[in-house]
Amino acid sequence: MKREIFLRRKEIMNHLPKAVRAEAVSKLSSVYVNRQPLKGFSMEEEKRFMNGILDVNPDHVDWPKHSKLFWAELSIPVGFTGVKLDIGTEEDGSPHNIMDYIKYRFALSHPHVALTKDEMTGNTTKRFYIQDLAREDNLKNANIQVRKDADKEFIKLSSRPDAMKRVLRLLSSSNPDRLTAEQVENSLYEIKNSDPSKFTRVATDKNLEMKAEIDQMISTGVLRRIGNQVIFIDEILGDTIEDTVVQLKDKKNSGKLTILRAKLRELALV
Repeated sequence: MKREIFLRRKEIMNHLPKAVRAEAVSKLSSVYVNRQPLKGFSMEEEKRFMNGILDVNPDHVDWPKHSKLFWAELSIPVGFTGVKLDIGTEEDGSPHNIMDYIKYRFALSHPHVALTKDEMTGNTTKRFYIQDLAREDNLKNANIQVRKDADKEFIKLSSRPDAMKRVLRLLSSSNPDRLTAEQVENSLYEIKNSDPSKFTRVATDKNLEMKAEIDQMISTGVLRRIGNQVIFIDEILGDTIEDTVVQLKDKKNSGKLTILRAKLRELALV
């Protein structure tokens, strides 16, 4: 399967004319890690993919020395338009273009190379970035799917006012009981747009009702929270909210849950 990426450099900014800067070449060269040149392959991958690239075969006693020299001398000149690399592989995993694949794996593990342009921007240690259009398309589509899922859950919640309040209670510091239905929906809509993944995770949580109830008990003082622990009077109900949910859903603790709910109702009447 054919797949191409570009290794691009950070734009060179100096007093020289732009046309002159465009002609300049930056080199992505070897760096040493623990006194060894950075490698793009594991030892097993070297023997599989680089047999024929080095002057000796993988079983030769001098293979490690030749391998070390290869990676130490590897340098990729990157001009204004970048370097196009074919990183596609056959069905058995063999690269179409072994040297392009070696350069790609080298760049991928290099401390001066960012995975995206955004990651490179503002990072003084990153002087190059990998432009992978296929990966960018996949990420963009994945983000679209996340937003579509969030939209579906929001529509489901719109016909369930109580569920909307529960989700809002867990996703914000607002007290939904003091908001109008319109305010609840507006707030939840903004949260859904700003973090659709988190919104969907909370909205589809099978323990949503219990978690919202525990949160309400904490905010009203029925329960206390110290660190992550949830405490009733002097008893630790759980080390986390999740633990507390498990405890309160346990049938043997049904009496305790009844007491907590009664206290919550009492405070609601005040």
